[in-house]
Amino acid sequence: MNGEGKDNKVKIMNWIDKVPLLTLLIVALVLGLAPFMAEPHLWQKIKMLVDGSLTKPIDIFDLLMHGTPSVLVVLKIYRMSCQKSSQLN
Repeated sequence: MNGEGKDNKVKIMNWIDKVPLLTLLIVALVLGLAPFMAEPHLWQKIKMLVDGSLTKPIDIFDLLMHGTPSVLVVLKIYRMSCQKSSQLN
């Protein structure tokens, strides 16, 4: 990986470290459960991905849009646990 790519990765990780977990959780819940009355888009798109019918660009975009906050929450919790364990050593 070149120096510029490494710098971008560090910037993204620093940004994730600065965003409050509660904010990420709220965004992940709102986007993950939207729409609230019908089947949530995220669940619908995951089912489409598993059965192989996720082929339209709009559906792929929908999966990325509704799923990214959940991925960020998992990454944030992972980073927090790594920082916590390094402080204990």
